[in-house]
Amino acid sequence: MANHALRVLGFAYKELGTDSTGFGEEDERDMVFLGLSGMMDPPRPEAIESVRVCNQMKIKCIMITGDHEVTARAVASEIGIYREGDIVLTGHQLEKMSETELEKIVDRVTVYARVSPIDKLKIVKAWKNRGEVVAMTGDGVNDAPALKQADIGIAMGITGTEVTKDAADLVLSDDNFATILKAIERGRWIYDNIKKYLTYLLRCNVTEVVVIGGIVLIKGPDYLPLLSAAILYINLATDGLPALALGIAPPDPDILQRPPRNPKESVFSREVLTFIIMAQLIQTPFFYALFFHDLGNLAVARTEIFFAFILMEMAIAFNFRSLRFSVLEAPPHRWLVLAVLSQVVILAGLIQIPSIRESFGIIMPSFNMLALILGFSAFVFLAMEITKAFFRRRFSQGNERSA
Repeated sequence: MANHALRVLGFAYKELGTDSTGFGEEDERDMVFLGLSGMMDPPRPEAIESVRVCNQMKIKCIMITGDHEVTARAVASEIGIYREGDIVLTGHQLEKMSETELEKIVDRVTVYARVSPIDKLKIVKAWKNRGEVVAMTGDGVNDAPALKQADIGIAMGITGTEVTKDAADLVLSDDNFATILKAIERGRWIYDNIKKYLTYLLRCNVTEVVVIGGIVLIKGPDYLPLLSAAILYINLATDGLPALALGIAPPDPDILQRPPRNPKESVFSREVLTFIIMAQLIQTPFFYALFFHDLGNLAVARTEIFFAFILMEMAIAFNFRSLRFSVLEAPPHRWLVLAVLSQVVILAGLIQIPSIRESFGIIMPSFNMLALILGFSAFVFLAMEITKAFFRRRFSQGNERSA
């Protein structure tokens, strides 16, 4: 029955006289054995699916239980935690091992049976000594030290004691393991969107500083490529709704397939820095060529720079819907499309007003001017997509090697 993941209970009886008023320790001796009963406590279907996804994400799940070794192995095998070749340790075996001995084999142990809650502390320390990030769950008072020692202590909100909840970093209101997976997904989603938002803003603003500041240094303040009102409007149009829309973008398709990132990794990762440097290598020369080509007519040069910044950054906003997937695999979501379209419509309306054009220091753009800018915007858009494909390929190769 234990091999079939049943909790085994033994039953016995003893006849007592009718004048018995209570039960003492001696009444539990010399009893008649009746038999065994197997009690099924099946794992939740969502727990099985969550363990499968965790294995896919290279997050290692460990079972620590007070059940019998055979029962624990059977349940862990059914869930997907235990596999042939893994080690099962009992509390008695764990007690005899030193921390150094446990540390050597802890990565091969997937089931701990007949252990006390205090043994969790020893297990957490062994994993942390190997440099791993450890999350530990618990509900009893004795679990509090292990939760405190873990990088992320997770307490049960329903069955957990107040001491456990106070020691934990996270409290599950439904006591469901699948909720932990949802928290991981949401955390990755938020982190990804912060990177998208930050990369988009830095790429656009650094380019503006390099272009405007560089031209002023070369030609002097009399050849300021954009007036202050135009600069403010560009920042409002590109850093406003489109940037906010990137902050609420849906998650990438592979959000639950990636291995955990290095906690020491900076938000300015290699891909973020590459996108920023690309802008200086590709876009900045185009802006300089555009401005100096029509330097004889400063109003025309300013008009070209003004529309180039806005239209190019609007196109790039679609690229940053995902830092890894193409626009076909991760298409722009509704709010991003509406944000970009609204800014295009507002701009088209504002330039019809002569006083607005005068305050911006621009003129009405010609068809050829807009066609040139849109053509180069498409080129930058394609360059971004190629760069993302390169990063995606390197990422998949890195996953294959680590697997």
